[in-house]
Amino acid sequence: MTKGLQNASKKKNTLYREFIKKRTIETEMKYKTYKNKLTNIMRSCKREYYIKRLEHNKDNTRDIWNVLNRIIKNESRNNDYPGYFIEGTRSINNMEEIVNGFNEFFVNIGPKLAEEIKVDGIERDTGENIERNSSSMFLRAVEEKEIYDMVRGLKNKTSTDWNDIDMVTVKTVIDGIVKPLKYIFNLSFQKGVFPQKMKVAKVIPIYKTGERHHFTNYRPVSILSQFSKILEKLFIKRFDSFVEKYELMTDSQYGFRNNRSTALALIDLMEKITECMDNKRYALGVFLDLKKAFDTVNHEILLKKLEKYGFRGVVLEWLKSYVGNRQQYVQINEYKSNLMDIACGVPQGSVLGPKMFIMYLNDICRVSEILKFVIFADDTNILCAGGELPQVLEMITQELTILKKWFDINKLSLNLDKTKFMLFGNQKKNIEVEICVDNVCLERVNEIKFLGVIIDHKLCWKPHITYVRGKLARGIAVLGKAKHMLDQKALHILYCALLLPYMSYCVEVWGNTYKSNTQTITIIQKRAIRLINNVGYRDHTNALFVKMQAIKFQDLVKLKTAQIMYKVRNKLLPKEICKLFIEREGGYNLRGKWNLKIQSARTTLRTMSISIAGVKLWNSLTEEIKDSQNIKQFKVKYKNLILNKYKNEENGVNPGW
Repeated sequence: MTKGLQNASKKKNTLYREFIKKRTIETEMKYKTYKNKLTNIMRSCKREYYIKRLEHNKDNTRDIWNVLNRIIKNESRNNDYPGYFIEGTRSINNMEEIVNGFNEFFVNIGPKLAEEIKVDGIERDTGENIERNSSSMFLRAVEEKEIYDMVRGLKNKTSTDWNDIDMVTVKTVIDGIVKPLKYIFNLSFQKGVFPQKMKVAKVIPIYKTGERHHFTNYRPVSILSQFSKILEKLFIKRFDSFVEKYELMTDSQYGFRNNRSTALALIDLMEKITECMDNKRYALGVFLDLKKAFDTVNHEILLKKLEKYGFRGVVLEWLKSYVGNRQQYVQINEYKSNLMDIACGVPQGSVLGPKMFIMYLNDICRVSEILKFVIFADDTNILCAGGELPQVLEMITQELTILKKWFDINKLSLNLDKTKFMLFGNQKKNIEVEICVDNVCLERVNEIKFLGVIIDHKLCWKPHITYVRGKLARGIAVLGKAKHMLDQKALHILYCALLLPYMSYCVEVWGNTYKSNTQTITIIQKRAIRLINNVGYRDHTNALFVKMQAIKFQDLVKLKTAQIMYKVRNKLLPKEICKLFIEREGGYNLRGKWNLKIQSARTTLRTMSISIAGVKLWNSLTEEIKDSQNIKQFKVKYKNLILNKYKNEENGVNPGW
């Protein structure tokens, strides 16, 4: 509250006391008039405050929800810790014991899982599937400009590390510390030593689900040194360059890599499945579940693999120093636990840790020549296909047994109880199918959530559409509650934060289905647009979409699909994706030179895949749009085309496409 509002509130209280004392019509009217005026001013100020907060935090969903909970007075989400915790048979209510209990629990997760993994028979070489790279990586020196650019590119986070420093502070003082940072970073690279002070993690326990009084129902969020993040990013820049130059990473891995995403991973998987179904082959997918995969990485095995990939000498020493001798402590409010050593796993909360993990997992694709892999970090799907179902079942059982041994040798815990499999196709549901590995029979499912998208055995996407519809309905409910406090601009921000992500996430994968399946999403979207613009439920929406510069769901599917096609045509995507498409033969400079070949398909399902539906969409675009200089320009041109279509429809003009 501003000083002016505080003084106005005092004056209101003075007028109230005067009214109570005199009890005259004049003093009553004077008080009520002033009170109503002040109430309107305070409401206006509160509205402006919330709108400014939303505009400032429009890219941060967590902060948006914090503002929303205050607007709609939703205090049900309680982030406070309970007054006691249960460990075994005893109850702990001393905060020092609680933080130390949390730390001990988090630190021991990885080692306990690794100890449970038993390797039968002779110990095998963990890197036997890796082809030795004769070239070695070298670390070039760090320049001041590189540090400046790196720091500017980091998010303005206010979470503090164990030195009570946040990234906002680092950005503020970077001019004064860039020279000593350059010296420290270069010394680190030259000596092959990662600074010990940067290897301490501050861990905050975050409640997941279940009973709040048990440590097991909390997950650790690690905050590492701000300077560690900068140094790690500088190393990654050199690391990625080396990995890409020598093509060390499997094409099946889509996680934590440039120009790759969950959408591309799902496109790869769907193309493999629909191709099998179109060729009347059985397609069986297994969705593997790994227990705390990042926490069980064995440092010795990791370094052995990295050496084969070409990370040797001072670089290998630096990586050894990076993963080893790490410590962490747990903090809850002002209470801090003792420091504890971390025995295994890649550093949680780090930027380099995930890169180390995908290198650790990288040779899994060499274990089997029969299976097709689609991997995003530790989320792994394997696909087995064949003309006869018994043959497919025999192959998948045999290959899974080999895979299980690979996981055991590499100290990764494959959770067979949570590993599921799915037989794709319309007529396969009632066929009795059983897959057993290590005396554990895997559960067969007809739908499963993989990389945030619910995949069903018919690939009709109805379960995922139902899921999205529910999320959109909840988003509209929030818009309705917040409408009294926010203007159209702020409500549009909420639309972009609460509804648009669910409609657009991987929509190029699941959105190319029958229009009747997705019609309900379009209806809900239009309801939200009308609510934001405060118009009747039967009003036309074309003009509203143009006003908000928003596009309808069906056009959103086309836009996202077209963006993929632009990247394919300009060779901006992994070769695993690009090879799904066939360029037109002949290099003549004629109309349609950018077009791709439309492949034939037997089933309707196959024609809905991006390799066919996407090509048809791409070929229908004008040469001007296809000839865009970059993806940003392409997106702007295509979106303008859609918005112009809405304008023409609103004016009763046939757009002609």
